[in-house]
Amino acid sequence: MTQKTEQKQKSHDAILASAATLLLERGIQASSIMDVMKGAGLTVGGFYGHFESKEHLFTETLRGTARAVWNKLLHKAKEDAPDAPALKVLERYLSRKHRDAVTPTCPLPSITADVARSGEPYRGALESELQQFVQSFAELLGPNARHREKALAAVALMYGALSLSRAIQGTKLSDDFLEAAKKWGAQWVAKEDA
Repeated sequence: MTQKTEQKQKSHDAILASAATLLLERGIQASSIMDVMKGAGLTVGGFYGHFESKEHLFTETLRGTARAVWNKLLHKAKEDAPDAPALKVLERYLSRKHRDAVTPTCPLPSITADVARSGEPYRGALESELQQFVQSFAELLGPNARHREKALAAVALMYGALSLSRAIQGTKLSDDFLEAAKKWGAQWVAKEDA
């Protein structure tokens, strides 16, 4: 790899890292190309050497950020609880530590409203990532076809409880949302199919 190619890759990675930070903190619509490039330590003029548009950048960022968070969560759950990784996923995702992180890690609470308003290409990118989340979570539960339905419900429960809990963080109700979702999610996910 030449020095010029290496530098271009470093710049590309810096732009993606800056966009990921803004995506998690502000969502898509409140993040500008100028803010992304400033966060990467680069000038706005260099942006188009890496991405065709803001949509291209944030579609790639949405995919990469969502996939990295989910894969890390799955890997740690399988490592820490090989006999019950699905329960560990619920426990970790619905933890106070995850809710209270200074920089959020899961992009879903930050982006779903933006995606709903903006449509494509974000909708397709989010759908693709959610399909992967659901499939991998269903695989943790087993081969039964009903496990996909459980996985869909579990992903919705996790996202909803975390989003509500973050919105009213610092209140007893915020903690109650996390605890109730963990309790009922764990019971439902662990229940054997009839």
